[in-house]
Amino acid sequence: MSEVILKIESEGREGVLAVGSYLIDAAGRLGSRIDDDPATNDGVHTCGVVVESGADVLSELTETEREQFEKHGRKPNERLACQAKFIKPGEVTIMTEDKKTSKKEEESESDQKERLRKEFEEMPLEKKIASLVQFEVIAFGETIKFILDSPYKVVDKVMDVMAEFGLKKDEEAKKANRPKEHQDKAEGNGAGAKQSEQDIPAVG
Repeated sequence: MSEVILKIESEGREGVLAVGSYLIDAAGRLGSRIDDDPATNDGVHTCGVVVESGADVLSELTETEREQFEKHGRKPNERLACQAKFIKPGEVTIMTEDKKTSKKEEESESDQKERLRKEFEEMPLEKKIASLVQFEVIAFGETIKFILDSPYKVVDKVMDVMAEFGLKKDEEAKKANRPKEHQDKAEGNGAGAKQSEQDIPAVG
């Protein structure tokens, strides 16, 4: 199988992916989370990455990329991870955006855990015991109810159907967001007109 070596320099990640994979999916398989939800961001994609090397391994700029870069500017060698895919074997090195928001979220979650821990420590012994017993009773009751109400075979079947449905919906959502240029090629409708990256000015 044709393979590509992807290096995410900003995060110290590296792995081997199949040709035909999109950058956003490939990065996700390596444990890097690139957020992109244009539906809730006024139609603007937030999955921009900078290609340090191996740009020739990636597909050409799509119409979606050209439109966004023309409206909002473009960093040197920037691509939208949801639009760029590996078209041949090789090696690609990219830089992702700093996850400043994620770090803040992690810090706030850590602060919350610390606050709850301190609150528990300051409780009188009787209240600590009562709280722990209450948690155990709730957990035990829910477990028993689940076992009584859900025969194993039925639960397994429901879980299988839910998992299959979830995967199908996820795949449909991904396909809907794929560049129409790539969809046309897959359906055998021809490549359509292309425009080189030089047409889009880089914003320093």
